[in-house]
This record gives sequence, structure tokens and C-alpha cells, in this order.
Amino acid sequence: MVLMFALRPFLESFVRISYLMDIFFFVIFLSAVYAVSQKRSTFIIALVMALLLEILIWLGHLTDISSFRTIGSILATIFTGYTATVILSYLFTEDEITGDAIMGAICVYFLIGLAWAFIFFTLELFQPGSFQMPQGQGTDLSHFSYYSYVTLTTLGYGDITPISTQARSLALLEAIMGQLYIAILVARLVGIHIAQGVSRNAQ
Repeated sequence: MVLMFALRPFLESFVRISYLMDIFFFVIFLSAVYAVSQKRSTFIIALVMALLLEILIWLGHLTDISSFRTIGSILATIFTGYTATVILSYLFTEDEITGDAIMGAICVYFLIGLAWAFIFFTLELFQPGSFQMPQGQGTDLSHFSYYSYVTLTTLGYGDITPISTQARSLALLEAIMGQLYIAILVARLVGIHIAQGVSRNAQ
């Protein structure tokens, strides 16, 4: 995810941006599938959704039918939300702070931002004009990814503005979720750290 944001501005002059984003998202989807592969059931569900997503994405490119784009965006929202939930449930059942737990927490944060990006993108597909974009900028997914993470981190630059009531409500919910996630996760990690310290002292 970080690589996508870092390389995109330098590669978009050489590669069509929509194809570039699709490649990045394909890698992200595969990584998310791998992250939930501890259980066979969650792995199969995530894998099926990821494969369907890729089929819908490329059908959208080949046929230029807007329905594929819309269905793909909805499925992507479900997929990212599902994988984030699975990883989060794993984090809250862990009794030790490990490298995997820390990486999982970071992964969930990025997946939350990506899920909201798809939500905003889907809203714009159903209700065009829900967001005011910078002059000359289209309403592709890359802009909503940027807007989502700016909202999640509460930076709020203001270059992309929610216009409709639904867009404003969703933006507010994402900002609240971002703050709650960090607060709850930090409290959880601190609690585990204290418990580990007590356990070591007892031994």
C-alpha cells in the first residue's frame, strides 16, 4: 500500500493510471488473502472474493460496461472489510505482542482506509457529484484512496470536499473510526505489554 502511494506519481506518466492501480490492488488483494490464510474457511472465502474482483475489474476494462465497475466496487468494499475484520479478530485473541501482531495492526489500518475508499467511490458511482474534486481532476479510485486516508488520519486538506449529506456522514464516520481504532488498539497493546511484564516478574 505504501509502495503504491510512493510510486504512483512517478509511474503515471509512463503507464495508464487505471491499469497501474489495478496491478497495485491485485497485489494488495493477494496480500490480504495470505494474511487471512490461517484458517481454511477464511482463506477460501477471501480467495474467491479476490478472484471475482479481478474478473470484474478486467471485464470492466474489456467491455467498458459500468455495471462491472459498480459491482466490483461493492465487492471490494466487502472484501476489504471482511479481511480487516478477520485480522482484527486475530489481534484481539493474541496474548503476546509479536511482530505478526504489529504487522497485523498496520495491515488492518490500511485495509480500513481502503474499504472507505471503495465506499466513497461506490457512492460517487450511484450519486455523481457527491464529492467536489479539484478542477480538472476525474473521479477515479486513486483520488478516493487519497481522500480516504487523509480523512482517516484527520489531516483534512480540503482539496476534495464531501458535498452530499451521505458523503458528509460517511466522511465523519471514517474520521471517528480512525481515532477509535488507534485509541482502542494502543490500549490493547499496552494492556498486553503490562500483562507480559507481570507474568515475567511472577516467574
